[in-house]
Amino acid sequence: MNNNNSSFSRRGLMLVLSSPSGAGKTTISRALLERDDNLTMSVSATTRPMRPGEVDGEDYFFVDKIKFNKMITDGELLEHANVFGNFYGTPRKPVEDALADGKDILFDIDWQGTQQLAANDSTRDDLVSVFILPPNTAELENRLRIRAQDPEDVVQKRMSKAVDEMSHYREYGYVIVNDEVDASVRQVKTILTAERTRIGRQMGLHEFVQELREPD
Repeated sequence: MNNNNSSFSRRGLMLVLSSPSGAGKTTISRALLERDDNLTMSVSATTRPMRPGEVDGEDYFFVDKIKFNKMITDGELLEHANVFGNFYGTPRKPVEDALADGKDILFDIDWQGTQQLAANDSTRDDLVSVFILPPNTAELENRLRIRAQDPEDVVQKRMSKAVDEMSHYREYGYVIVNDEVDASVRQVKTILTAERTRIGRQMGLHEFVQELREPD
C-alpha cells in the first residue's frame, strides 16, 4: 500500500440565493462572503450604465446591447434576463473555470435566472438553490418602506411583485424564513457544508477509497 497521504479534490458548486425584494438576500449574501473564503460572488454582464463608484469587471461586466446579444447568440451566457429595460446575464467561462478549480460561486439572481440554470444540462448538477422568505408580509412591507423610502404606489408595486416572486419557492432545493439574519446565515452555511460533501462532487474519491482498501 502507498504510505503517502492520499487526497481527492472537489468540484465547485453554484449557490443561488433568491428572494423577493426586502427579504434580506443581499444582507445574507454579504455575510456569507465575509465568512467563507471559498465562496466568491458571480459577476454578471449588464447593459445598464455604470454607476459612480462601480468598477468594470468587479461589480459588473458593462457591455452594450449589441455585445450582449452576441454573447447570447454565441452561447457565452449561462442565464440572462431583461430587468426594467436593462439586460443582465451570467458569463459562462468564469463560472465553469471556477467550478473546475473547486471554487464555489454565489449567485444573486431571480427565479427566472434560476430556472434557466436548472434547465441547463451543463449546470444542473452544480446548482444549489435557496429561496429566502420574509417572516410575514407586514415585516416585508416594513423593510421595503424603511430601505427605499419610496412613494406609496411604488411600495405597493414592489409588494405585488414580491407576492408573485414568492409563488416560485417550490422550484428551489431549500427554503429559509429570514426572521433573524445570523440564524439565516448559519442555515445557509449548513446547507453549504452538506452540499460540499456530496459524493458526486468529489473527484478522485473512488481511487482514494480503493487505496484505503489495499492491504498493507
